[in-house]
Amino acid sequence: MFTVQTVVTAKDTGDRLSSKDGIQFSAEGAAAKADIVLHPEQAFQTIIGFGGAFTEAAAYTLSRMSPAKRTEVIRRYFDPVDGLNYSMGRVHIHSCDFALGNYTYVEDGDTELKTFDISRDHKWVLPLIKDAMKVRGGPFTMLASPWSPPAWMKTNGEMNNGGSLKPEYAPVWAQYYTKFIEAYRKEGVPVWAVSVQNEPAAVQTWDSCVYSAEEERDFVKNHLGPVMHEAGMGDVNIVIWDHNRDIMVERVTPILSDPEAAKYVWGTGIHWYGGEEFGNVEQVHELFPDKHVLFTEGCQEGGVRLGEWFTGERYGRNMIGDLNAWTEGYLDWNLVLDETGGPNHVGNLCDAPVIADTATDEVHYNSSYYYIGHFSKFIAPGAVRIGLEAAAEGVLAAAFRNPDGSLAVVLMNEGGEARTLTLGLGTETAECTLPAHSIATHLISQA
Repeated sequence: MFTVQTVVTAKDTGDRLSSKDGIQFSAEGAAAKADIVLHPEQAFQTIIGFGGAFTEAAAYTLSRMSPAKRTEVIRRYFDPVDGLNYSMGRVHIHSCDFALGNYTYVEDGDTELKTFDISRDHKWVLPLIKDAMKVRGGPFTMLASPWSPPAWMKTNGEMNNGGSLKPEYAPVWAQYYTKFIEAYRKEGVPVWAVSVQNEPAAVQTWDSCVYSAEEERDFVKNHLGPVMHEAGMGDVNIVIWDHNRDIMVERVTPILSDPEAAKYVWGTGIHWYGGEEFGNVEQVHELFPDKHVLFTEGCQEGGVRLGEWFTGERYGRNMIGDLNAWTEGYLDWNLVLDETGGPNHVGNLCDAPVIADTATDEVHYNSSYYYIGHFSKFIAPGAVRIGLEAAAEGVLAAAFRNPDGSLAVVLMNEGGEARTLTLGLGTETAECTLPAHSIATHLISQA
C-alpha cells in the first residue's frame, strides 16, 4: 500500500508546483506490464543536490531590490520547505562575464600573492551566499570556478578574448586557488570543489582562457593537485572540463587516463550549450566509473524570455537526460538577473529562472524556476537514482529513492496533447495523466 503526493506544473493553467490528488496505486492490472515500471532494488548514482550560481550580477541585482523582495527570492530558492530546497552553489573566482567588469584579487605582477584580497566579494557576493546558507539551514555544497587568470599571467595580456596561461605562471596560479579557498573558509563559506577552468575550449569576448586537454592534464598533475595537497586542501575536490557535452569524451580521456593526473580529479563538469548529447555523459561514466559527473552550468541564452514555456522544458529535458546518464547534481547558472538579462560587462545577456525588475521592484518566476523545483524540492541530497523501464511514448521519466525511503518519480510531457499512462511499482499499478506541456512529480511513500 502506497501513499502519494502529486505535484504538477502545466502550461496554459495556473498550476505551478501545485499539489493535486495523489495518484492511487492498486493491485488491479499487471505492474510488470505498466507503461513505466519502477525498480527500486536497482541503485545507480547518489545525488549531491541542486542549486545555482552566486554571480556578482545576481548579487548586485538583488541588492537593488527592496529588502523584502531580496528576502523573498532567497527564501524561494533556498528554504527547504517554502522554496526549491537548493543545497548547492557555484561562485566565480574573481570576475566572469556576469560581473560588473574585469577584476582580480591581486595587484599586477604580484607573484607572491601578498596583495590577495577578496574585499570586493564582501560588497554583494558574500552577503548573498551567507544569507542563502542561513535560509538553507543545513550543509551547503559550493563549487568555485575561474573564468580567467589575471591578465599579466596570460599570453594575450588580457582577461578577455581567450589567450592561455603562461607556463611560468602555472605555480602561482595554482596557489591562487588555495588563497581563494582559504579566504572563503575564513568567511564561513566552505568550498567543496574547484573546477580548473570554466569553458577551457572557448575563446570568449569575456573572461576566458584556453587549455588543451593535455594542458589541463599537466596543470592538474604538476601544479594544482600537488599545491592543494601541500596546502592541506586535499579534501577539496577538483573538477575538470566544466564545458559542453559535445566533445567531453575526447577532452576528459587524456586526463582521466593518466593515473598521476586522475588521482587528483573528482570528476567532470558539464554544460548544455553544445547540444543534448546525453550518450556522451553516459560514455564518460562507463569509461571512468570511479569518477563523477556534475552539471555545472546551463541557461537560456539571448536575453530575458518572460513567460516562455520552452525554457522550462529545456531544463526538464536536460535534467532528466543528464540524471539518467549518471550525473550527480545540477547547478543552474545565474540565480537572478535584472530586467535586461544582465548586468553583463560585455553584453552577453541571458535569461534566468528568476528575473528581478529593478525599475518596478517586481520579481518574475519563469517556467524554468518551476521545472527545476520538480527535481530539487523532492529529490533530497543523498537520494539514489533507481531503475525504471519506460515504454510511454512522448513521456520522459526519472526516479529516485530518498534517504527517508520515499520514491520521487518525475514525469514530463512536452507534447501538445495530454498523456495517460500507467506506473508500476512492486505488485501495484497507478494511472497518471500528464496535461499537455507539463511536468509532474509523484512522491511515493509506504503507507
